[in-house]
Amino acid sequence: MKEEIIIKHCSPTLAGIKTGSLFSVKITEEMDINREIRQLNDVLRKKGLRIIPLKKTHEFALIYLYRPAHLKKDLSDPKALSILKKKGYELKSPECCIVQLVKNLKSDGAFPHEIGLFLGYPPSDVECFMKHPCNGVKCCGCWKAYSDEEKAMNMFMRFKKCTEAYHEMNKKGKSLHQLAVMTG
Repeated sequence: MKEEIIIKHCSPTLAGIKTGSLFSVKITEEMDINREIRQLNDVLRKKGLRIIPLKKTHEFALIYLYRPAHLKKDLSDPKALSILKKKGYELKSPECCIVQLVKNLKSDGAFPHEIGLFLGYPPSDVECFMKHPCNGVKCCGCWKAYSDEEKAMNMFMRFKKCTEAYHEMNKKGKSLHQLAVMTG
């Protein structure tokens, strides 16, 4: 798995300003995705990050890079807990919730839009999207914002600037390990 792909899709998470990021990779015959993820976790775990496959097919893998400490905080929000409870999640721990998310992704039903909670999106926006995806949208970026337009626009710009800066630093020789920051 190329570092450039991770940096392109996950810079705000690597920088510690976003809870999680998703990206997909094409699986080739010579690729051992599980080995590559283990190797990445060996490096990223020291920086407070985890990377896991959420769903795999013969051709693609949907990969989730996240900060467990941020996810724990995000999923303790009462509105986030309410959304997950309504969707049938066991609320024992963030890890249990990730296991349920994986199950929901593998089922033949609709895409689990609660995934936004695992990416650090505001619970009120996730809830509005789940109820009425086209009604009341104030702005769009990484997610559809229904509530605080100014805050969302600031975050979208912050994520964009971060991604651009990380791309430039990577072009100048900074590795994924060097770009991933340790957060508390």
